[in-house]
Amino acid sequence: MRFHKYHALGNDYLVCDPRDFPTWNPAPTVEQIRVVCHRNFGVGSDGILWGPLPSQQSKFGLRIFNPDGSEAEKSGNGLRIFSRYLWDQGLVKEPRFTIETPGGHVESIIKENGQLITVSMGRVSFDSHKIPVVGPEREVLNETITVLDPQSVRSQLNRCT
Repeated sequence: MRFHKYHALGNDYLVCDPRDFPTWNPAPTVEQIRVVCHRNFGVGSDGILWGPLPSQQSKFGLRIFNPDGSEAEKSGNGLRIFSRYLWDQGLVKEPRFTIETPGGHVESIIKENGQLITVSMGRVSFDSHKIPVVGPEREVLNETITVLDPQSVRSQLNRCT
């Protein structure tokens, strides 16, 4: 199994080039991801960066898999790691390029010969339609959110004991 392991600000990811995994195409299965990312029984990582992939509008495409097998739209550390991988492999010659993710296109900028990498993640929004939450349209700020009422939590805990 050929992979590259990188660390960035407390995260470690495996970069797996799909060309090195012909039996995993079009992507690794949930079970393969869970085994490979497992800290005791696999290589151990915070996820798999699956790329480079073709893209219509960006220089590269990327899929980001969490260790549970789910797919993330974006990851700041993951994108910086993937950018550094592309730089290390000589796949980018210009310091500014874009990467397509399921969460959109991200601009990456390589600085100081690969020692500093910035990515433009987009704007943060707390718009009630984008999160989403129920109620009137608003910016969801400084609100108390009830996931389960306390009585329901006690009732569920009592059933477990």
